[in-house]
Amino acid sequence: MKHDDGEAISLRVRRITMDDSTVVSNMVGALFAELRGDDLVPEYRLDSVDDVLRDSERSFGFVATDDEGFVGLLLLTEGVAIFAGGVFGQITELYVKPEHRSRGIASLLVQRAAEFGRQRGWKRMDVGAPHQPRWSRSLGFYKSEGFVEVGPRLRLDL
Repeated sequence: MKHDDGEAISLRVRRITMDDSTVVSNMVGALFAELRGDDLVPEYRLDSVDDVLRDSERSFGFVATDDEGFVGLLLLTEGVAIFAGGVFGQITELYVKPEHRSRGIASLLVQRAAEFGRQRGWKRMDVGAPHQPRWSRSLGFYKSEGFVEVGPRLRLDL
């Protein structure tokens, strides 16, 4: 990849570690703020970053870095369901800093997650696209990566 000035950029994707907790919290906070607009992000969500990263049996993630630092992340969790044919992955957060979008970073993160899932024996990987039509670009991205729409997802807060 190249900077606007034509200089080559070294892009790397690696597994997230507990040492990345602050970066993950900041990036996920930026993602929530972007998705929710002016709505306040509940503090408990960002307080859960360490717990999620510590759960190395079910929770995984990757960060993308370039020569200037962190540029994106992808978090996913492992579930099990009959409809999925057993164990499967679910992308829970995918974020690329706005100034680094359209450089193929999100695609690299999804490809790395898919490779990881195949190594774990997953038969599928799911993702919930943000509200439509406002986030139609996100939906278009996932479709371009080979995801197929299967309908909306609903939640019940407990």
